[in-house]
Parts: sequence; C-alpha cells; structure tokens
Amino acid sequence: MMLRATLLAAAMAVASCAPTGGPQAARASVATMSDALPDARRFTGAPKIAVPVQPNGQLARDIMALSFQLETGRALPVFTRFEGPITVAVEGAAPPTLTPDLNDLIARLRAEAGIDIRRAAKGEMGSITVSALPRKTLQRFVPGAACFVVPRVAGWKDYLSKRLGPATDWTTLKTRRRASVFLPADVSPQEIRDCLHEEIAQALGPLNDLYRMPWSVFNDDNTHVALTSFDMLVLRATYDRDLRSGMSQADLAARLPAILARINPRGRVADRGPVPESSPQWIASIRGALDPRGSERGRLTHAQNAVTLARAAGWGDERLAFSHLALGRAALSRDGELAIASFLEAGSLYAARGGDGIHEAQVALQLGAFALSSGQPDAALAVLDRAIPAADGAQNAALLATLLLLRAEAAEMQGASAAAARIRREGLAWGRYAWGDRVLALRVAEVAGLAPGA
Repeated sequence: MMLRATLLAAAMAVASCAPTGGPQAARASVATMSDALPDARRFTGAPKIAVPVQPNGQLARDIMALSFQLETGRALPVFTRFEGPITVAVEGAAPPTLTPDLNDLIARLRAEAGIDIRRAAKGEMGSITVSALPRKTLQRFVPGAACFVVPRVAGWKDYLSKRLGPATDWTTLKTRRRASVFLPADVSPQEIRDCLHEEIAQALGPLNDLYRMPWSVFNDDNTHVALTSFDMLVLRATYDRDLRSGMSQADLAARLPAILARINPRGRVADRGPVPESSPQWIASIRGALDPRGSERGRLTHAQNAVTLARAAGWGDERLAFSHLALGRAALSRDGELAIASFLEAGSLYAARGGDGIHEAQVALQLGAFALSSGQPDAALAVLDRAIPAADGAQNAALLATLLLLRAEAAEMQGASAAAARIRREGLAWGRYAWGDRVLALRVAEVAGLAPGA
C-alpha cells in the first residue's frame, strides 16, 4: 500500500508536466537557476523510430479511410490533392523557430514523400499559407483548436471573409489549389512544430485521423508529433503519378495495389485482413476521458467506458493500451489504486506490441517517477534509460526533457553530481524548446520536488 501511495504521488506530479496555465511554482525559476540556461536544442531530419512493415493491403485500406472522410465523420465525395508544384508562404512575422522547422519539413517532404514543394518567393502567393497569430485570436473563431487548416483561402483576412461560406467546406472540393494553416505564435517551439507537421500534411493530403494507426501523426492520441516514415509513405502514395484529383473511391481502390507494390515493395506480404475500425462509442468515450474541460468524475467515467468498450470489441492493439493509459490519467486524483493498476496494464500492453517505443515511454515516465520518489534511483535509471532513446528518436522534446530531468535527479541521488549537472543541462536545453522558459521553471520545480525529502 505504501509503494502504491508513493507511485500515485509521483504520477500526479509528473502528469502536470504538460503546458498549462497553472500557478507559479514556489521554488525554482529560470531567474534563480544557478547556471545560465543552455541554448535551446531542436530536432533535424527524420524521426528515428522503427515502424513495422505494413502489408500493402492494410496500407491501401488506411489510405482510403484517410482520404475519403473528415475527422468529424463526414464523407468526402472524391479524392483531392494539389496538382503541380506546391509553394509554401509565411504570413506576417514568424516566431524564430518557425522558419528553420518549416524548411526542414519541406526538405523531408521533397526527399521522403517525393512531393514537388518549396518555399514561396518573397511576395509570391503560396499554394499553402502559414499564418501565425496569437492563441486567443485563433480560439476566438475556432474554440478549442490548437491549430487548423482551411481550404481555398490565402491567409487570415481571406479566411475571415470566407469562413461562414461554402468556400471553406472540404466536401465541396474537386481539387486543391489553395489552403491556409493557422497556428499560434505565442506558444512553445515544439507546439509550433507539431502544428506545422500535422496541418501541412493535412493541407497536402489526408484529412482524417484514425486511432487504429499507432505509427502516425494522423491519430488523435497525439503520441507522434513529427511525420513518421509511415506518414511519408502515405503522402508518397497520395502524390503518385498514377493518381489525380477527382477520382472516386472505386478509382483509387483500383489503382492503389499497383502503386503500393511499386513504392513499398516491403509491403508485399500476406494481408492479415482489415483492422477493425474504432466504434463511434469508443471514440466518444476516449475523447471525453481526455477532455480538459470535463469534470474529474466525467473523465473517469468516460475512461472506464473506453476500457470496457475496447475489451468488448476484442481489440488487443494500442487502442486498449491507450484506453488504460487514459484511465490511469483520469483516475489520478480520485482513485489511486485504479490509476496505478491502469498505468501498469498500459505498460504491459504496449510492451507486448513492440516494447521500448514512444508509447511505452509515456508509461515509463510514470514508473520512473515512482522509483525516484520512493528512493530507488537504480530502478529509476533502469526505466528511464530505456525510455530516453525512444523519446529522442520520436522527436518529442517535452517527453525527452522530462525524462532527462528525472534522470538527473536519480543521478544526484546516487551521488553522481557531475553527471547529474550534465544531464540536467541537456534536459533544460530540450525543455526550452518543449515548453519555453516560463513554463520550463515550473517543470524543473515539479521534477525536483519528487525526490524524497524535497
């Protein structure tokens, strides 16, 4: 019972390590840190994660589901994409990290997805316009949206003039000629980069999210924050020379097998049959479990229902594991025993599906905090050292920074002060990118407070 109580306290503290508008920490601030902050670090190149080979039969079904339905469930009558070269313009004053992160993304889209895309010349109207505005401005018009993409508009003023008309309705498109991505300018570099990856990818191709695809940003679990090799393969197929805008579902389904056999020869393996789609009831439950606007009791009820529905459907995949992870988070403040059991079950399920990946690292964060707060630095290091490479490989700076800060505390407890200082500075460098300096101070205080006697 004592160990479980300690795990609960640690899990609740680490669960707060997500950007929120909470109160100022009583101890530790950027201004009072003894050493100058290191330069912020940022990722370049492609994520280094091992995506299992997907049978081309299932990949074709995934592309169909992504291309002919919106996240809201509305059907899209025809396949659409940009035809010809694509340019990307930035409207207004871009935050400092937006330009290099956008340039890196465009380079990846050219190299990995084979898309003819480049930055627009100065004064040139882009096929895609990226507009960064204050978060309050965005949410005044689209409440609850971190960022979003709209067709047939070129920038913010154009959007305001058309937003209530049919021009911004994706279901009326026959081909894509113009789109705008709107994201907040006053958030952390990682939040801006996350928006760039997901929204530009949706401006180019898939408009749906599917919980059953664990290796993709086209998934509302928000586990992957940078386009994966799976996503690039989907986009490469979307812009294949044998496809064109205006195709029907039957047309696309007929052409995809040959396209995928050509561009994804590793996928020429036996098709295990369709992966069951997520039911509307389960989707509603998991969204309710994750909704920050809901009550604690409501989130817990939704999470319990999500687990029940996933089990009843016979899903042994990441959806059941994610349901348990959501249940653990929802139960933290109300039912400690349930929270701990749910985290452990989620970890077991994720491990069985591959192990030591970005999904399991989310659970390892909780377990590492438990070991640290219970005075077991060796156990904490064993968990954290497996999770850190996964967070780094997936290019998730927020998760990576938190894991490194936890590891630094564990090293400090072992008496390795020099190593702890080095690891902590690395965590601070990634934390500046993940959260920004103001929130970084809160995260440092929260992690430091986990050590016994803190």
